[in-house]
Amino acid sequence: MLKQFLNSRYALLAYFILGFVCVSFLLRTGLLMFSLEKTKFSVPGILRIYAQGLIFDLTVALLLSATYQLYLLLLPEKLIGSVFNKVATYSWLTLMLFICFLSFFAEVTFWQEFESRFNFIAVDYLIYTYEVINNINESYPLPILIGCILLLVLFAFFLLKRLGVFQRAFKKGMPFKKRIAISGILLIVTILAPLLLSNSNADISENRYENELAKAGIFSFFSAFKNNELNYNDFYSLIPDKLAFQLVRSDLKNPESTLSDQWNAIKRTIKSPATAYKPNVIMITVESLSADFLGYFGNQQHLTPVLDSLAQTNLVFTNMYATGTRTVRGMEALSLSIPPTPGSSIVRRPNNDKLTTIGHIFEQEGYTRTFYYGGDGYFDNMNEYFGKNGFDITDRGRKLNLGDSYTTHRKLITDKDIQFENAWGICDEDLFNAVIRGSDESFNNGKPFYNFVMTTSNHRPFTFPANKINMPQGNREGAVRYTDYAIGQFLNQIKSKPWYKNTVIIIVADHCASSAGKNEIDVSKYHIPCIVVNLPDQQHKTIDSMCSQIDLYPTLFNILGWTYQSNLYGQDVLEKTYKPRAFLGTYQKLAYLSGDSLVILGPQQQIETFKYNKSDNEQTATKLNKETVEKAIAYYQTAYDLFKQGGLKQ
Repeated sequence: MLKQFLNSRYALLAYFILGFVCVSFLLRTGLLMFSLEKTKFSVPGILRIYAQGLIFDLTVALLLSATYQLYLLLLPEKLIGSVFNKVATYSWLTLMLFICFLSFFAEVTFWQEFESRFNFIAVDYLIYTYEVINNINESYPLPILIGCILLLVLFAFFLLKRLGVFQRAFKKGMPFKKRIAISGILLIVTILAPLLLSNSNADISENRYENELAKAGIFSFFSAFKNNELNYNDFYSLIPDKLAFQLVRSDLKNPESTLSDQWNAIKRTIKSPATAYKPNVIMITVESLSADFLGYFGNQQHLTPVLDSLAQTNLVFTNMYATGTRTVRGMEALSLSIPPTPGSSIVRRPNNDKLTTIGHIFEQEGYTRTFYYGGDGYFDNMNEYFGKNGFDITDRGRKLNLGDSYTTHRKLITDKDIQFENAWGICDEDLFNAVIRGSDESFNNGKPFYNFVMTTSNHRPFTFPANKINMPQGNREGAVRYTDYAIGQFLNQIKSKPWYKNTVIIIVADHCASSAGKNEIDVSKYHIPCIVVNLPDQQHKTIDSMCSQIDLYPTLFNILGWTYQSNLYGQDVLEKTYKPRAFLGTYQKLAYLSGDSLVILGPQQQIETFKYNKSDNEQTATKLNKETVEKAIAYYQTAYDLFKQGGLKQ
């Protein structure tokens, strides 16, 4: 039966599936070798990687060949070997081989960047083709890459021809009844396999690398596409709503606040006995700035002399954690002061307008609010989100959608103001120059200003203007050094401005450079720097309590002596009743770290609990008390419900 199958019109199908599995095996082995220095693999773990990987690879191969399976079933015997049959077969094979080889290359580069199979980031990247294609073109020689892929396709054709596969594939002698049996089985398996197989089937080990290596890239991509937004109430562990809000409200209550009487709300009035100081505020949100890039946190590469100097003379949060691994997640935390919710960031979701953002608090105090971005703000829905929440927009604007609601309050950074740009946008110096022009304008109009600035230089392809720093381009370290240089230039320029003495500058990361580690949520990969510059009575001060990005503004407002209406989950870290905790998440897993207790919530109502040792970044599976687990659930459950039910609206 097998011999007849391989010696018939099904020969090419069989060799395609076999070839896909073999190349996938080689790719998996290469990624495994690449990861050996990052974590330890056990023999059973390696066997599981290849056994489970084989199942994923066969499933992908069957799905890719589904149309060809149907074609082989329906193609009349008299057309076997005809010109039509050959053109259709060669065309299908060329397309499939090109897609496969391209995806294998993409998997290697994606693994280098994220140490993961394709996930929701890859889905997002496919949407934003301009940035991604140009980024690839600037990071890799695209014509050479495509040429190499085409050579691999030709080589595959050569091998198949030498093996006589085409000759057998165009051979007659397979009646319809036999085709029904063969194609019927294949199509049934092809349909059932993705229904029975889930990416979560691979997530059974505490070793994240092991789980990722067991998966298949293309399967992971479509799994991420399908699960890009998750309903918390359908997929995660729940506690009664009243208990959830009771626990959160209890945490948020302190002597300086008066909570709303509404049981399912966190709105409250926060009062300060101090005299309010209302400076201009410029927040520089630095792309991918891990804390361990700074000498202040122990780095020996001297990448950030400017930031290290600022950290020695200003207010520094030494134990702050990002809420996620994407820019939009950092924006969500810094603008909404809310824990991450599963799936996409609120920045990218529908119905995210007129929210009680940090910008809304500044608006109540009479501030102008502007979002500055070095790239095109249509990316990740940034302009739409900030525009619909009361911010003016200043961005590169290479793509201007005139139908968007925010365009009437949008300024473009034009060519005459740009010395350098790459696929992701203009260099940080050019962006900061735009911030200075906008700040001058606000000052001249007699208005205090709040600027949310998002940089891009510390992003692949890691290129920047020449002759600025003594480091090569094209690598992360050079990009970090250039960003630090640009921040230094910015601060030197604004010191001569009449508005500088009354301006506070915040420097904070959106997320770390890499989130990959031996654990699915690697706490050390969320540690970010945050420096607050030019506060009144400026002096060096550290805030060492563990906290989250969401706590930045509640703490700042306390320092400034503000009384305001809050609908924020963030807390004043300096308040005596503050209990250190942090919120960390991927697009599926949600973590709550309280002291050394770590709770990780996942789909299918999964709850994992650990003791976390910060000194060696170890997570030890441990049963935690019920109160800690319920507190973790309460924060994420209420945050999701408030957004979905309009509780975050103004």
